[in-house]
Amino acid sequence: MNIAQHKTAVFLLFFSLMLISQAVFAQYGTVRGFVYEQESGEPVIFTNVYLQNTSYGSSTDVNGYFVISKIPAGNYLLLVTYLGFDTLKIDVSIKPDEIITRKLFLEKASYTLEQVQVTAEREEAQTETRTSVVKITPKQIKQIPTIGGQADLAQYLQVLPGVVFTGDQGGQLYIRGGSPVQNKVLLDGMIIYNPFHSIGLFSVFDTDILRNADIYTGGFGAEYGGRISSVMDITTRDGNKKRYSGKAGASTFGANLMVEGPIKKQTDNSEGSSSFILSVKNSYLEQSSETFYKYVDEDGLPFNYTDLYGKVSLLGSNGSKVNFFGFNYTDKVNDYRALSDFSWNSFGGGTNFVIIPGTSPILLEGRIAYSKYDITLNEENFPERSSSINGFNMGLDFTYFIGRDELNYGIEMLGFKTDYTFYNLVGTEISQVENTTELGVYFKYKLTAGKWLIEPSIRMHWYASLSNLSPEPRLAMKFNASDRFRMKAAMGLYSQNLISANSDRDVVNLFYGFLSGPDNLPDEFDGEDITHKLQKAGHLIFGVEYDLAKNLYVNLEGYYKNFSQLTNINRQKLYDENEYPGQPDILTKDFIVERGHAKGLDLSMKYDYNRFYFWTVYSLGYVLREYEDAKGNIREYNPHYDRRHNVNLVGTYIAGKKYDWEFTARWNFGSGFPFTLTRAFYPLISFMDGIYTDYTRVNEELGILYDDLNGGRLPTYHRLDLGIKKKFELGRYSNLEIIGSVTNVYDRENVFYRDRVTGETVYQLPIMPSLGASITF
Repeated sequence: MNIAQHKTAVFLLFFSLMLISQAVFAQYGTVRGFVYEQESGEPVIFTNVYLQNTSYGSSTDVNGYFVISKIPAGNYLLLVTYLGFDTLKIDVSIKPDEIITRKLFLEKASYTLEQVQVTAEREEAQTETRTSVVKITPKQIKQIPTIGGQADLAQYLQVLPGVVFTGDQGGQLYIRGGSPVQNKVLLDGMIIYNPFHSIGLFSVFDTDILRNADIYTGGFGAEYGGRISSVMDITTRDGNKKRYSGKAGASTFGANLMVEGPIKKQTDNSEGSSSFILSVKNSYLEQSSETFYKYVDEDGLPFNYTDLYGKVSLLGSNGSKVNFFGFNYTDKVNDYRALSDFSWNSFGGGTNFVIIPGTSPILLEGRIAYSKYDITLNEENFPERSSSINGFNMGLDFTYFIGRDELNYGIEMLGFKTDYTFYNLVGTEISQVENTTELGVYFKYKLTAGKWLIEPSIRMHWYASLSNLSPEPRLAMKFNASDRFRMKAAMGLYSQNLISANSDRDVVNLFYGFLSGPDNLPDEFDGEDITHKLQKAGHLIFGVEYDLAKNLYVNLEGYYKNFSQLTNINRQKLYDENEYPGQPDILTKDFIVERGHAKGLDLSMKYDYNRFYFWTVYSLGYVLREYEDAKGNIREYNPHYDRRHNVNLVGTYIAGKKYDWEFTARWNFGSGFPFTLTRAFYPLISFMDGIYTDYTRVNEELGILYDDLNGGRLPTYHRLDLGIKKKFELGRYSNLEIIGSVTNVYDRENVFYRDRVTGETVYQLPIMPSLGASITF
């Protein structure tokens, strides 16, 4: 079948689905719309919308959109309930084959939180499969100690089940055995290639402009493709549609500013509106550390970054919306320890939209975006490394709401160019310039059958540069055994083309270069032919949810990820395969094939009521990789992020009659990471002039004989952070917050790395107090 026939088949299938759905809806009525905050015009997400004294209801999505379909004709009372807002009640009259669209506005409640506790969490737990996914809001991010006086998504991600964080300086997040390049990060539908700064306490995202973040640690549905481990889907909020406002803050680490306001004000009538929001934050730690943190390092802490993000939102009279956005994120480390210079720059922009057709029960969402990421690293004893990736992604998603069921399908296309240069441990250059195009089509159906939720889906992903079609079936299920006890499962197949080129023996693992799937792979692995160039994985997850009490929830999940084929940079390449055709692949190929698995158990418990919030997480994990050595033997090793035990305890208490004091604490414990031991030192002659080298005259270098890869273990890691916040009301819309925090309260000496040559032990950040203030207006 040629490309034209493929397109015709896809079009006919989409058209048939639309006709079938139209026929189903013709027998009933539908009410749909958006729920907004009256004060700001911001959508109200994940709130309950239902018809009183019936079983018909729904929850709003990340855009504040809801649909209640297949409603018998009649008169009903529509209710909207949400924590901290007055319950909204309106009369609706449902007629057959009619779609009613409403824009609903919620007023803030006049009573305090002590008098009401309404939440959609339990309703969502019974109507969504929610296997290996955590939904994060700015409120939750601010419930842990704010390191440096700035609440940040990176700090909250570190306390999630299955997430391993490798350090304060140059740390990365590893999710259930997957490396950072195996984690897809989306911001408003746009691909972000590096979401974290070199000082691992901060991400590129400003918490004050976030609406929601969905973190999928495994088993995600067919709407996501191109990654084999996890997904972070982050959505920013719109600007204030009613008035001009903002927030400015500064601390001993950095400063931030956010401004927003209407371009055309939103009203309660059917007219459209528009707004803007602009955020900028930066770090001046390199300068402030010379005053406040000189004891940490005599040369200071030269971590610098600047993050810019802007967005314009245009809202139609029926709730349809289009956003235009752009960003520029930069990071730079100047002459720090083993690094002489490190920097990266990322920028991009795009648009996304939500369309509500007037006479059709469909929800149409789309996006088109472009982004670029450049990174450069200079080290004292190695040549420069550089990497660049740039490209576009676009997609359309269609959703039909069929009573309590949902039908989703869509198409996605992306293209990118990678340009990479790297020198391995013996000085052999490895470089690649590649253009890649990918196309994905998916279908997903959520079926509600009694106590069962069944969500089958399939994705067909075409990798044009590799001429490879990857069919990826997936399935998620939940059984509501009772109102308090639920069982769930998820499984699926996944693939990706992107790989990362970094060495497990890097002293400071800051550099993450990107390459598309290479052709220069070995022909065999473990005696079997290699039939494709993709990285592939299969996920299997089982779990239970139990509500111990009204506000006390327990979640337990066991997982297994089978990485059946992985592509890695070949650290042992010595020869050009064209010049030395008889040498083993391990000595001539730029890349090698590996395989492995990750398995573990994640237990979390959350208590959230009134003034108290408590969150505890325990993770047990095993990560193993296998590769083939020069003799054809399969060798095993644990990657450097394999942490056996990880514990996080988080607590928050809100005090004061006006709820204006907040106390937070977080304690983290982690067993030691693997590292490669040094077996011996020896005099090394590099023979730079080949056979003409006079070994009696050249200067010897220090050679290192390594032990088995990652055969040793660092000491355990643990750290206590405390925070305090005081809020002062300055006016109706203005308040001042003073934030104090102490990182590593008892000054634990957690090992960062040991210098092989000097024997010096370098530690993670010591005790670091910080103070900050912010004002909203």
